[in-house]
Amino acid sequence: MNGSLSSLRSEAVGAMRTMLVSAESLQLTLKPELSQEEQALTHTSSKAKETHKARNEDLKEMLESNKESLKLEAMKRIVGLISKGKNASELFPAVVKNVASKNIELKKLVYVYLVRYAEEQQDLALLSISTFQRALKDPNQFIRASALRVLSSIRVPIIVPIMMLAIKEAASDLSPYVRKTSAHAIQKLFSLDPDQKEQLIEVIEKLLKDKSTLVAGSVVVAFEEVCPDRIDLIHKNFRKLCNLLVDVEEWGQVVIINMLTRYARTQFTSPWREDAMFDENNEKAFYDSDSEEKKGQADVKTYIMDPDHRLLLRNTKPLLQSRNTAVVMAVAQLYWHLAPKHEVSIVTKSLVRLLRSHREVQYVVLQNIATMSIQRKGMFEPYMKSFYVRSTDSTHIKTLKLEILTNLANEANISTILREFQTYVKSQDKAFAAATIQAIGRCATNISEVTDTCLNGLVLLLSNRDESVVAESVVVIKKLLQTQPNQHSDIISHMAKLFDNITVPMARASILWLMGEYCERVPKIAPDVLRKMAKTFTVEEDIVKLQTVNLAAKLFLTNSKQTKLLTQYILNLGKYDQNYDIRDRTRFIRQLIVPSEKSSTLNKYARRILLASKPAPVLESAFKDRDRFQLGTLSHSLNIKTSGYQELSEWPAVAPDPSVRNVEVIEPVKEWAPSVGKAKQSKSEDKFYSDDEEKEENASDSSSSDDSDSSSSSSEESGSESEEESNEESEKTSSDSGKSSSESETEPKNNSKKATRKKKPADSDSDESDSKASSSSAESSSSSVSDSDDDSEPPAPQKKSNVKARPKVEVKSKKEVSLLDLDDFSPAPMNAPKPSVFSPSLLSDLEGLSLSNVSSAMQVTTPSFGPMKTFELLHHMTGKGLSAKYHFPRQPCLYQPSMVSVQVILTNGSDHTLEEIHVGDRSPASLHIHCFNTIERLEPRASVTVSMGIDFSDSTQAANFQLCTKEDQFSVSIQPAVGELLMPSTMTEADFCKEQKKLLGMNETSATITMTTANTSSQTINKQVLSVANVGVAPSSQNNFHRFAGRTVSSGALVLVSLELKESSSALLTINTEKSIMASMLLQDLKQALTEA
Repeated sequence: MNGSLSSLRSEAVGAMRTMLVSAESLQLTLKPELSQEEQALTHTSSKAKETHKARNEDLKEMLESNKESLKLEAMKRIVGLISKGKNASELFPAVVKNVASKNIELKKLVYVYLVRYAEEQQDLALLSISTFQRALKDPNQFIRASALRVLSSIRVPIIVPIMMLAIKEAASDLSPYVRKTSAHAIQKLFSLDPDQKEQLIEVIEKLLKDKSTLVAGSVVVAFEEVCPDRIDLIHKNFRKLCNLLVDVEEWGQVVIINMLTRYARTQFTSPWREDAMFDENNEKAFYDSDSEEKKGQADVKTYIMDPDHRLLLRNTKPLLQSRNTAVVMAVAQLYWHLAPKHEVSIVTKSLVRLLRSHREVQYVVLQNIATMSIQRKGMFEPYMKSFYVRSTDSTHIKTLKLEILTNLANEANISTILREFQTYVKSQDKAFAAATIQAIGRCATNISEVTDTCLNGLVLLLSNRDESVVAESVVVIKKLLQTQPNQHSDIISHMAKLFDNITVPMARASILWLMGEYCERVPKIAPDVLRKMAKTFTVEEDIVKLQTVNLAAKLFLTNSKQTKLLTQYILNLGKYDQNYDIRDRTRFIRQLIVPSEKSSTLNKYARRILLASKPAPVLESAFKDRDRFQLGTLSHSLNIKTSGYQELSEWPAVAPDPSVRNVEVIEPVKEWAPSVGKAKQSKSEDKFYSDDEEKEENASDSSSSDDSDSSSSSSEESGSESEEESNEESEKTSSDSGKSSSESETEPKNNSKKATRKKKPADSDSDESDSKASSSSAESSSSSVSDSDDDSEPPAPQKKSNVKARPKVEVKSKKEVSLLDLDDFSPAPMNAPKPSVFSPSLLSDLEGLSLSNVSSAMQVTTPSFGPMKTFELLHHMTGKGLSAKYHFPRQPCLYQPSMVSVQVILTNGSDHTLEEIHVGDRSPASLHIHCFNTIERLEPRASVTVSMGIDFSDSTQAANFQLCTKEDQFSVSIQPAVGELLMPSTMTEADFCKEQKKLLGMNETSATITMTTANTSSQTINKQVLSVANVGVAPSSQNNFHRFAGRTVSSGALVLVSLELKESSSALLTINTEKSIMASMLLQDLKQALTEA
């Protein structure tokens, strides 16, 4: 036993020694010296790693440095690495520390980095989320936008509520760039959490109303991503999108055009009807009366294009000249799917122009042209030479051009096209040469006059050295011969002679099929071909073997004496073939043609089955069925329906109600209350006044203008102009402020018969100014006010008692702008002559007007006035004698409701006359300014007051423009205070509280202030607030609460200011509005005004 154990132990020790020795030898053999190349490679890779590590360490040290310049340099290098596609994720912790930096340039670069890596490093990004939230209120618009972009890049469901709040706030931002970013964030949030769809639709609806061209494209992209089926959101914005289209960025134009194409196919009827009538200037639906609309509906047979349909086509037409090929292609597909057939040809020239672009662009454009050219050859026929193939074209471009040339072929140009094809056949590109032969075959099929010519040309190609050309020719000839087999037996014989030289399987199979199909016309040649095939049957391709079996069967039925043994031999070979298709075909043919007891019934029909006449094949374009897809889409390019493709709907039989696209401008009328007057009425609208009444009005106007001594008639005239007249009058300038208003309005009054008139809301302050016996110009009379606001609203019953009864007046049931608000209409003061206040026709016209449109919550109120602050616009030293000052009169702008009214006083301080004073270039170019008329002459030491309108877009950004004379140009700037961007509104206390509750959270800005004792009285508080902001005083049942309400002039956003007085002279000042930036600025101004002694 011990002996056996010791022997086992010794064997194990020996085995271990052997293993150790072999391991040592292995180590020795695995460690030879490396070659020089391997050493160089190893050294390079290790060196690169070390360099990369060292670089990252350097960048980390720079980012952790105390110097801003080093941090900025490091971030520039990091962004450079990212742009080259290198990984810089290791630096995330070091970069994210600098997110709160005060350096704007550094902050921008940090946000660029974070947008790239926030999704990968979610945990670290979440640690800085509070910093991102603070950055959403940063004064710099780029920082706000970058913060939102980073926030939406963190793909973590837990922060969805924060993202939603940020998007809602950004959607109301003053900066269009931030609003554009919020539209992009909508798509990211929707992909992260589709359950937020309803809230996101609300934001999209709000952004669709945005007037900025920067936002339009982005919000339509969000609309297409989130709710493409909600076309009801587009109705009110359709005309706006059409008008903004030219100014939107290029990629936004593409998205908007595609969306409007789908929209138009659901809202308008087909313009392709035979009875269609087209009128470029047809605007019937905008202006026709109800009776005319009903008449048009009854006449269903005649088609008249909808004006909105025409608007879309007219506004997209200029984009055909765009430098962006995608925009041109989008407009082309819009015209193809929406325009009348005779108008589609205007896109042809633009599409041909795109063929000079890169090959990728050419490919897509040619695909669309190929589809178009099938249905409408006449469009591209004049540009046929543009589709000739160039030697530098790639194969797929050549093939598409060939396709188009074939589609354009007709009796007139076929000779030119065939000459071109002869050159293409000789091409070294085998695939292109084969495609040319197929094109020749299509031309021969489509145009019967050239069928023989094409056949003869193809037969000549059979002797070509190129095997692929010969093979394709055989296949095409086979198809052509099926159309006229009786006339071309000699061609079949010729092809049989070439059979031995042709090796391409498809060509050999085609010749065998022809021999079998027309074996009775070549009775001597066909059996010989079968004999040759019997020899080589086993080595042929499968497709050739199948046709050989068919040929044998047909010859057995028609010429069994010569071919019976050959047929049996071939059937026996096929019975044992490796391919099961050939074995099955052989068994089937044997049972069909060889009579037996089992197949006697089937044998009777063998001739009818095998020798039946077959229809000639139709050679069609590969693009024939692609018109089922929308042009320019990926589905059209691939000819299959791709995911996300939205089909174009069919034209509706009856057009939906076009009134859903009507936009009623109600807000400006509600907020402003200009003096009583008549506005110009649309020409084709129902006449609101009879002819007799118009005569009476004209008579009363002339009588009141003659009586210029009374201040009340002056006030009456100043408000009774048409809109055109008021524009002309306000733009005229006068150096003599003592001119009477009747003199200044003589010319407009003479032209008043040309315009139909409409009543405007009354201005109680203008009426109140009538009590002052001062004769002034139209502008100064409308701007004069009483000191106290409390006396500006007399009791309502007294107002209505002045209105006479009138016969029934039909008022449209549709919601429309209220022509006159009687609740804000003040009677004439007691000391003014009563007969001159209202003419009888004016009083009778007031009866029956709808007052229901003015909300009780948001009633019209008069402008609020504080101390008039005048600012210097141009110093007389800088202006070479011309000086200018401006102030904000807090009056409604006559030119456009969204503009802020500005009065400018121009003074000539020089000793010579200044000529042609006018407004020149403005900055930015998109700034909307209504300029005053050119002042031809301004005498020395004379002054003139002119009015301007500026759309500040709810921003305190300065309006920069040039004030020019005949010889000089001076750059000037008008900087509005935030309070001048508001217009006053009046509401009840209950409505104030209700609206305030809607604007909580991120829409509320508040601060606790310490007021002086002198400022705590109600009258002083009102005075101080109104001196800062143009708001209206809201009633309050509590003595320690003061409320003020207003709206922004440009967007109409509600601004609520409330002041709650507390103990020890402290007070809580709160501002509620969607415009958070405006709120913070207004808070600072009010705080300063209320805390001053």
